[in-house]
Amino acid sequence: MGAEYGRSGSSESKLSRWLRRRAKDVPGADEGRLALLLAVAAAKLPIAPAAYPAGYRCSCERVGCPTPARHPVSFAWQTQSTTDRAQIERWAQGQPEANFITATGMVHDVLDVPLEAGREALERLLAEGVDVGPVAESGGVGDQARMLFFTATRGTPEDEDEWWPCELDCHPETMDEHPGLRWHCRGSYVLVPPARLPGDHEVTWVRGPEHGLPDPLTLLEALTDACARHGAGDAHAVAWPLGR
Repeated sequence: MGAEYGRSGSSESKLSRWLRRRAKDVPGADEGRLALLLAVAAAKLPIAPAAYPAGYRCSCERVGCPTPARHPVSFAWQTQSTTDRAQIERWAQGQPEANFITATGMVHDVLDVPLEAGREALERLLAEGVDVGPVAESGGVGDQARMLFFTATRGTPEDEDEWWPCELDCHPETMDEHPGLRWHCRGSYVLVPPARLPGDHEVTWVRGPEHGLPDPLTLLEALTDACARHGAGDAHAVAWPLGR
């Protein structure tokens, strides 16, 4: 399943060609990596540097890091996150091995499900003609293999009763406790492609950031149904607050 999944036509978009040309102007930065990061910024999704694999360990050198290569490098990642092209180019040039996270709950949310459930749901949604936005796959073993559906954020509803009912006592470090659907919203983050993970796993686009962000509620039924069929724990969404 490649980056063109669900896209009409196989020609490279004008945006992708422009970004690729722009990336060539930045010395010391991998052209393909930078082009993908600039595409995320062009879609107005704020990003910040993250840790990366150091063998089977994490570059943060924290003993027993619970999320190796999956977390931001700065405690100020929420305020640091940006779509500024010049800043992203400096990061990409100065930190050639770094992964990047995108802060959710500002412009976008992410619905995060086990990989097989996500693939089933994506096939169903596209067959039904539902407007699906950007989608990424995160490799890994067991429950670490995930599919990420990028959606518009629900922000802070005027009526809190409109907010999706969820537990608020978990965060990325407790991922194994919540193998079903996770709703990354206010104060959370996810890795953006291209990202490398320990064990030669990667985070890659299935549908790129050039796709518009849908309302998350239009995807929710298909995702929860697929999670239930695949036995992916509780089908209810679990929202992640501020990463700790």
